[in-house]
Amino acid sequence: MNPTSSPALPGSSLDARRRLRDLERLADGDADGVVDVLVVGLGATGAGAALDAATRGLTVAAIDAHDLAFGTSRWSSKLIHGGLRYLASGQLDVAHESAVERGILMERTAPHLVRAQPFVLPLTPLVSRGQAALARAGFLAGDLLRVGARTSRSTLPQPRTLSAVETRHLAPALRPTGLRGGLLSWDGRLSDDARLVTAIARTAAAYGARVLTRTRALELHRDGALVRDEITGQELRIRARTVVNAAGVWAGGLVDDVRLRPSRGTHLVLRSEDLGRLSAGLHIPIPGETNRFVLVLPQGDGRVYVGLTDEPVDGDIPDVPEVPETDIGFLLDVLGSALDVAVHRADVVGAFAGLRPLLDTRDAAGRTADISRKHAVLTSPSGVVTVVGGKLTTYRRMAQDAVDAAVTAGGLAAGPCRTASVPLVGAARPQTLARLDVPARLVYRYGSEAPAVHALGLEDPALARPVVPGHPVTGAELVWAVRHEGALDTSDLLDRRTRIGLVPEDRAAAEEAARDALAHPARLR
Repeated sequence: MNPTSSPALPGSSLDARRRLRDLERLADGDADGVVDVLVVGLGATGAGAALDAATRGLTVAAIDAHDLAFGTSRWSSKLIHGGLRYLASGQLDVAHESAVERGILMERTAPHLVRAQPFVLPLTPLVSRGQAALARAGFLAGDLLRVGARTSRSTLPQPRTLSAVETRHLAPALRPTGLRGGLLSWDGRLSDDARLVTAIARTAAAYGARVLTRTRALELHRDGALVRDEITGQELRIRARTVVNAAGVWAGGLVDDVRLRPSRGTHLVLRSEDLGRLSAGLHIPIPGETNRFVLVLPQGDGRVYVGLTDEPVDGDIPDVPEVPETDIGFLLDVLGSALDVAVHRADVVGAFAGLRPLLDTRDAAGRTADISRKHAVLTSPSGVVTVVGGKLTTYRRMAQDAVDAAVTAGGLAAGPCRTASVPLVGAARPQTLARLDVPARLVYRYGSEAPAVHALGLEDPALARPVVPGHPVTGAELVWAVRHEGALDTSDLLDRRTRIGLVPEDRAAAEEAARDALAHPARLR
């Protein structure tokens, strides 16, 4: 193997052969197969629990019926929030926790994946002066959260008021008529939520965790689980001293007495040219609401996301939620209230929806938007630990609390939580990342591993080309995902390791390149 195309963290590579080897070692009766902690679910919280347990010196297996970040963790707004919304609703503990976790990600564990994102709240005629004053006070309070979390000013600049000229300079698509100016604020933005989960899982693997996708939990017990290899259909039992159920919106189907009220958050995908040059994201107030906004989020890859809704979902939980036309119409209407350009239904080139696993508290009534985002850790009479609720920003703290409960439930000897200071795969100081002689886009997605990804394109020039016209992802990134990031099929490549699949037209155009990556000779090295 060319050393320039090796992962930065030894032992972090995930591929089909490692999966098969680890699954065989966990088979029935194998003395090597009894693990301290079995984690079910490989979204952000489950992968975080696997990393937390592994860094405490525990033996870990982590499974998912599908893929890394298959569920809610790939459908977020790609933001790492500082807790302003929760401060406004009086949830001071949740707001502080969010701000602390944001700082940990931005300054310690994932500075390559999470960076400062400017946002503009345009002061249109629909925003009264009283509402503007309230929003301004909120942003200043959010800055106090930053101070309380000890996040540096250089990481998150100070909020301020903008003139109308400055506002339209950052967002020329805004309607100038009646525009009084804007409010500039800053928050954390992920390069991609699914990439964060992949980095967490790979870091866990580097610390010895066995990370197994396509492995479905059929039954959970105090001492392990009956699982099925979804590739071969073989059933086997994984023995464990304690079990953590981190299956998100599906958690209630694995453990009795866990009641959830899923909430659907929908985003639209637009082409960047439809909205013109956007140098900042937008907070567009929802008419009739005092503390809810539609977000306009430029992605830097020729796409813009617009979201999000907060609607209760009843009935069975689908693998991939559908986006109803009512959600699309709602988001387009809010866009139309502030923009000078017309965005029509035909301009929506893609859409996605995620289900938030909100805890169903018996005194909660009405909208899911009113349910607390605070997480809960529940230990069943059988000894299975379930973690539910919460949000992407606080995944690490959720994982810490779940592993604390698992250590108690299983009577395990474990060290203290270390994940607040454990860098994820690719992490490095900003000054180090800035010196890498590779495209900045690769650094933003791969951090210190960017030169290794870039080297694949140097070794094989065919891999240096974008796999879809107008989208920056190259063949080298697909091959890297197969060799080191556990991608097993075209869906893993197009829908999670990259986000090409969010636009069906682009997905169809990239299918052949994805198949080529799965068969590439580099995979066999």
